[in-house]
This record gives sequence, C-alpha cells and structure tokens, in this order.
Amino acid sequence: MTEKSFEKALSELESIVEKMEKEDLSLNESLALFEKGVQLARFLREELDKAEKKIEILLKNDKGEMKKEAFSLSDEKKAVSEQVEEPGSDEDSGLPF
Repeated sequence: MTEKSFEKALSELESIVEKMEKEDLSLNESLALFEKGVQLARFLREELDKAEKKIEILLKNDKGEMKKEAFSLSDEKKAVSEQVEEPGSDEDSGLPF
C-alpha cells in the first residue's frame, strides 16, 4: 500500500465488501477480493495505530505522564476558538511570534 490515503483505502474496502455481499462471484474471485480486503484492513489498522500514537504523544504532560481527559467535540471547538482569540497569551512557547 504505497502512498494510499486512509480515506481511499476505506472506500476501496467498502467496495470490496459490497461486491462480496452480492454472492454472485466465483470462489477464486471471492478469495482474491478477500485477500485484497485483508491487505486494506491491515493498512487501515496501521494508520489508526499511528494516529493513536500521535494523540498519546499530544496528551502527555511535561513529565511524560499520560493525562486522561474526556473528549467531546464541543470541548475541542472551544479550545480551538480560545487559541485563535488569544494568540499571544503563551509567552513561554518559544515561538518567534
């Protein structure tokens, strides 16, 4: 799976599932589609694992310990809007602006 996007792989897997559910395929066709589906599922799992690791890194505190936080979309939107409203409030960020 070189340079395949998560969304494209997911769409392709969904298409394979739809084809297989029709039940009008030969055994060889079904096996070939199944093999391709397994490859896509593994790729998708790897991409999800990578995303999960990135999230874990972002959630670690300055001591390297994980801090658990409840996640809700409204909390995320609020945090993003606060960052946009107060661009200069974090003087210790080390950013030049």
